[in-house]
Amino acid sequence: MKQRPPAPSAPLFDWLSSRSAGVLLHPTSLPGDQGIGTLDGAAIRFLDFLKAAEMSWWQVCPLGPTGYGDSPYQCFSAFAGNPYLVDLHGLASGGLLDGADLAPLAALGAGPVDFGALYRLKWPLLRRAFERHRRSGSPGLGPQSFADFKAAESSWLEPYAWFRALKDHFGGRAWWEWPAGARSPRALRAPLRAQLRDDVEAHQFYQYAFFSQWRRIRAEAARRGLSIVGDLPIFVAADSADVWSSPELFELGDDGRPVAVAGVPPDYFSADGQLWGNPLYRWEAHVADGFAWWKDRLRAAFATYDVVRIDHFRGFDAYWRIPLPASNARAGEWRKAPGLEFFRAIRASFPDARIIAEDLGVLTPSVEELLRQTGLPGMSVLQFAFGGDADNAYLPHNLRPNNVIYPGTHDNDTTLGWYASAGEAMRDHVRRYLRVGGSEAGWDFIRAAYGAVSRIAVVPMQDLLSLGSEARLNSPGKPEGNWRWRLAPGELEGLTKGGAAAYLAGLAALYGRAPGGAAAK
Repeated sequence: MKQRPPAPSAPLFDWLSSRSAGVLLHPTSLPGDQGIGTLDGAAIRFLDFLKAAEMSWWQVCPLGPTGYGDSPYQCFSAFAGNPYLVDLHGLASGGLLDGADLAPLAALGAGPVDFGALYRLKWPLLRRAFERHRRSGSPGLGPQSFADFKAAESSWLEPYAWFRALKDHFGGRAWWEWPAGARSPRALRAPLRAQLRDDVEAHQFYQYAFFSQWRRIRAEAARRGLSIVGDLPIFVAADSADVWSSPELFELGDDGRPVAVAGVPPDYFSADGQLWGNPLYRWEAHVADGFAWWKDRLRAAFATYDVVRIDHFRGFDAYWRIPLPASNARAGEWRKAPGLEFFRAIRASFPDARIIAEDLGVLTPSVEELLRQTGLPGMSVLQFAFGGDADNAYLPHNLRPNNVIYPGTHDNDTTLGWYASAGEAMRDHVRRYLRVGGSEAGWDFIRAAYGAVSRIAVVPMQDLLSLGSEARLNSPGKPEGNWRWRLAPGELEGLTKGGAAAYLAGLAALYGRAPGGAAAK
């Protein structure tokens, strides 16, 4: 008698069961008069728009402190928040700044973010607020006092604040270029500790201000029935507090520099592949301590967001290791990562974890099997669906319910920009497949995402505003000019007054994505 093959085991995570919709908007893109989007009234008005549009999700890019290149995917810490997002009006209302202090930022205007000007103008104002807070003995910026915040977050806050103070002290140089007596927390000498004590506390205060304001935003979102999807890059920056304070967890040489870095091999899109430059994990060290660092990182992420999207999911199955020196990603090799062992450990510590797996690109059978075993929802992008045949995995008829669909992501052009630059054969495929004329490609893709079987549909704000390539947020491989786009004054309110919110609410009802609707029960 022929034996049946064993039934597949139940997935580790199985959290996505209802249909819903949301918007992808990085907070730096919010409108306002501080030279960059901040956690101010504009963020609250955006939440009101989501509520009026019958949305459930606000998806953001990583909120960490950015460095050279201004990318939120290359942060100085995997735990800290970005002080550029701190609303200085909020600090002024607490007496820590004067109205006149903010005038130079207001002079930057409401246009694209000028990170160079922010660097010159905002840090001195944050320092001024810290000094006044210290002198005044202010009780705090919210329910939690500064002292309690420092005590509660000390495991990551102490090394981060020291890293930033040292980096300032040594002229912004990478940590492996610092004197030997500063290249690790354990090596710090008493005179240097005494000299930088106030600078360290200042950086702790900036984090206190960020998280006090972010927690208020999260509370306002929850009050409206909204949840926040955060973003967690799989790798961290080489010049970061994470690597400086825990070098034993990364592939580094004796001088602290990476000996190999992350990237992806050559493919259809790039003959040289992509050389990301992030240090690689010494996975054997993480396995040996039960993934303690990763658990700390995810614990902080789950305290910051309701759902966490992990970027480059396939790196947990295998990663492209590029030995240094290298000018491109060609001379690399695939190395195995812990795979299911990692996610079993995460499941044991966080049984109710809600994670989205970024599984875009060409996937091997082992990656697809890992996704099945974990049960995590993957991602699909409509801009990747057209120009081929009916077997394209991103076409709506090939999607699975346990999935998050996007017209495009932060790395894509806006849909109008993409459609305008696509070849006529691809545009023809779009028109025939979606049965549209193509004059409103952005809204055509929004409707297609809403109607797809994917349980979550997330729409970039630029597509809701019917903007072209001028509003693209990030162009991978382009070193400058990214992350600058912002909503213009009045555009957010115009979505509600102009009927877009009501139209989206109608789509949510039509396609079963409204909160509390039949599909959510």
